[in-house]
Amino acid sequence: MKKVLKSFLYAWEGIVYVFQHEYNFRLQLICAYIVIAGGIFVGMNRWEMIVVVAMSLAVLTLEILNTVFEKMLDVLRPRLVYQVKIVKDMLAAMVLMASIGAVVIGGILFWPYMFEFFW
Repeated sequence: MKKVLKSFLYAWEGIVYVFQHEYNFRLQLICAYIVIAGGIFVGMNRWEMIVVVAMSLAVLTLEILNTVFEKMLDVLRPRLVYQVKIVKDMLAAMVLMASIGAVVIGGILFWPYMFEFFW
């Protein structure tokens, strides 16, 4: 049990680090909170909320993964400047694609509720 608790604490320290040092993670966390609260507010059903939470967590997880790889690549920067830039750009693209997907899926899920709410 101690090993599991230690693993959880190490993971928590990682989340705290990303929260403290990565503006995009904080911004995405705020967006996730707003979207999840919005889903609760409009009365989304269980499966819709599962999708909203899963997409929010996917974007946040990819942002953490992006940060991990960027920190690792910073060690290589002096030797492979151009290649590191390409990899970092692709990592950013990965998060962007997930974010676009989350917005599209969120739009599809929220549309009927927003239509009903405002009209």
